[in-house]
Amino acid sequence: MFTQKSWKDFKVFAGVFCAVALTPFFVVNTSAQAADTVVIRYGPLEESVSLEELKKSTETGKLPASLGTYTKRMTEEQRRFLVEGLKIRIPINVITLDRLINTQIGTTILSDVSTAISRRDQAGLQAMKGGLVLGANSPQGLSILSFIAAYPSQRLEINLPQALTVARSLNGGFIRTQRFMFGLSPQVNPKDIKVASLDPTQGGSAQVQTLKLSFNDQKRQRQIPLDVYFSSAASTNKPVIVFSHGWGSVRTDLRYLAEHLASHGYVVAALEHPGSNETSFKAVNQGKKQLVAPQEFLDRPGDVSFILDELEKLNQTANSPLQGKLATNNVMVVGYSFGGGTALALAGGELQIENLKQRCQPNLAKDNLGETLQCVAQALPEKTYQLRDGRIKQAIALNPTTSLMFGETGLTKVQIPTLILSSSADKITPPLTEQVMGFAKIPSPKWLVGVVGGSHLSVVDPSLTPYQEGKPPILNKEVTREQAQDVRKFLKGVTLAMAAQLTPEASQYAPFLTSDYAQISSTRLFPLRTVREISPEMIQEAQGPGMTANK
Repeated sequence: MFTQKSWKDFKVFAGVFCAVALTPFFVVNTSAQAADTVVIRYGPLEESVSLEELKKSTETGKLPASLGTYTKRMTEEQRRFLVEGLKIRIPINVITLDRLINTQIGTTILSDVSTAISRRDQAGLQAMKGGLVLGANSPQGLSILSFIAAYPSQRLEINLPQALTVARSLNGGFIRTQRFMFGLSPQVNPKDIKVASLDPTQGGSAQVQTLKLSFNDQKRQRQIPLDVYFSSAASTNKPVIVFSHGWGSVRTDLRYLAEHLASHGYVVAALEHPGSNETSFKAVNQGKKQLVAPQEFLDRPGDVSFILDELEKLNQTANSPLQGKLATNNVMVVGYSFGGGTALALAGGELQIENLKQRCQPNLAKDNLGETLQCVAQALPEKTYQLRDGRIKQAIALNPTTSLMFGETGLTKVQIPTLILSSSADKITPPLTEQVMGFAKIPSPKWLVGVVGGSHLSVVDPSLTPYQEGKPPILNKEVTREQAQDVRKFLKGVTLAMAAQLTPEASQYAPFLTSDYAQISSTRLFPLRTVREISPEMIQEAQGPGMTANK
């Protein structure tokens, strides 16, 4: 029978509807037969309710008596919530559904949700698609009830334990994120887009060399390894590009991107932060140290500034392969994840510590790893920190952490052109809270690049993504390696275009930082978006429930 934990949360019953309530964002099939009964299974226990009874509930405000086994231990508020859920109408049209079902995230969601709907045949996924498209085409639009009415089977059987598992991953915020990112920029007729003869995703003609170095910052007692990617085409006409890796990672986490830029004549310096690298991560896993030291929020930007000092020395050192090739006063910083926060701090974003103690209550800090990491900074002694390095003229932040460490106004102090990349299926640094809301505060010029269906590790070098091993199967899968090659290809083009904005070739590469280029670069699995601003309406959508209820 049911455990105490099963009854503790209203999701015990909400999960019954999760497979129906959450799938109405995706798509295509038809059938003459339709469901008139919903069957809910929990082990040997089975309860059923007719479609007419559910419809009547929306009129009377009371759940059907036939579901008493599930509802009798619920509060009145929980019952009312579920009745209102039956009234929800999802404002999405068939064309959008058709596009979404072919994306990486759409395929993943439908596949996972279909595991909660029991069928004797193998047509569960197709049956669900049929119910969705027919429900969307119904006069009242797509809703739980219209989906049930259109589902091509007389009985819609839901496996409650599996539905609960899916519901934990498919929360409203996750679904809202997919809709927001997909609708981030208007799409135009591809025939109206001018295609440039230049392809920024293709490697340059110069042969790339790698110089492996290590520098000792005696003042701060930090040994900093550094890989420098360069070619014979390198010169001071192009900016130096510095890479800052993610928490628990290594300096090669964006190696493919470094090699791409170097092949076009840029010098890329990929450093390793000793207090938050893979070695540090292993120590955390072994219980030998905390997640990260609070000082690391200050030391990481300090590492970048220190490396720029050392590179300037190499630029003036006789017989150095880098002599005369480094424009250390014209720098672009590229940071990934925790490194994205580092990049934004170097760009002028102010760390605001004062309110962290209030915002970092235990229930908030558990929401995602990005928040948990940022909350460590609350132990820093000062209220604010300004770590801007004036040598840095542009910044790219890939899936950055921003929601807590910069407070309410810290990102308004960013002083240079900035590009933020956000992946819609990122559960480590969720897009709406960690990137979208932060982007809205950054002064122009700025760019927001959205990857629908991308995950946190999608941009990482394919040789360095063992992190997804052992993850739970439901919607916690990371999209990496060959699956994410379209994402990495697009990132190569966009990053090269950003770097070129600090060169005489700026105008030639500017078209690759537009919504048109994102559209023509989109693939079946990964719709891509690029915008320069987010409207107040879009910000409201990012903050709100993203659904409307019929009254």
